[in-house]
Amino acid sequence: ADTLTKSLTASRGGEPPQVAVLAASDTFTLIDEGVIVPIDQVATDKDKAWLGGFMEPFMRNLTIDGKIWGVPFQRSVQVLLYNKDEFQKAGLDPDKAPANWDELVADAEKLTITANGTTSQWGVLIPSGYTARWYFNGLSIPAGAKLTNNSGTEVNLASPEAVSALQFLADLSQKYKVMPKGIINTGTAPDEFINGRAAMLYASTGNIANVRTQAKFKLGVGLIPADKRPGGPTGGGNMYIFKGGTPEQQKASLQFIEWMTSADQSAHWSIETGYVASRQDAWNTPEMKAYIAKYPDTSVALSQLKNADSEFSTHDGARVTKALEDAIAQVVTGHSDPKTALDAAQKTAERLLRSYK
Repeated sequence: ADTLTKSLTASRGGEPPQVAVLAASDTFTLIDEGVIVPIDQVATDKDKAWLGGFMEPFMRNLTIDGKIWGVPFQRSVQVLLYNKDEFQKAGLDPDKAPANWDELVADAEKLTITANGTTSQWGVLIPSGYTARWYFNGLSIPAGAKLTNNSGTEVNLASPEAVSALQFLADLSQKYKVMPKGIINTGTAPDEFINGRAAMLYASTGNIANVRTQAKFKLGVGLIPADKRPGGPTGGGNMYIFKGGTPEQQKASLQFIEWMTSADQSAHWSIETGYVASRQDAWNTPEMKAYIAKYPDTSVALSQLKNADSEFSTHDGARVTKALEDAIAQVVTGHSDPKTALDAAQKTAERLLRSYK
């Protein structure tokens, strides 16, 4: 959010960046502000062939109104991280992550450790603080909900599927008691997992390298548990070219982006960070093949990507997102039921998006 603010402020002040890496969910905001150039406006025929090499799920929220507005760079998918050592202690198969919501609850109940009214280890954590809407997508997509249309002009926040997803999120803490009540801090949740205060964590693949380095247990990486369908959201960031540069500068910006997203660079970046290499040729490099041989669960990201859907993103993104995240907060803190909270969010979002239709 800070990088977005700085980029927009610089653009409004007449000194825009040439290139910036910003969240994929910011695409509509950048279009609304009129600060970025469509990539295909700068690209030559050769460049367009290169653009065709990016994985389709990462291109969905970049292809709007027939134009390509950015290039996938540090992209991610949501996955389930789990503590293999704790799985084994609980009598669970350490090589088998829960495949669906029923298995998630059953495993989490076995993994939750409570004594004398104090819980020392929670079964699962699903962050509900900053970027709560992205983690909610890890439930809404499996539930069969489609929260937005592809044009970012309409939302469907109060569908039965969306209500079911938010109800399940609440039930994990309020009914099954396998997750702490209240808002779970997005920034500190990985540390809670690393330090053994939770046995499973909904996380970005961008967390994997850090967790693997710091954790003193065997790390498992699994697919997001399914409900009506498998799947979860894509996430992460894209590279955008800003208006204000000369044609020569914009061409140079595209050349820089092509170098940054080349197979070798993408593979190295993915290995060092856990972000998903967004081109298939990156997965075919010797460096990536050697890494997968060492850490086979790296390929879980590719399996998750097959059923992935675009993350929540609309025009007037900040205010529409706030409406959804306020609803999530109301429910996880016990101040509202899912239907009431999501109905209110839907009304707010419809009002905000009225001018974009």
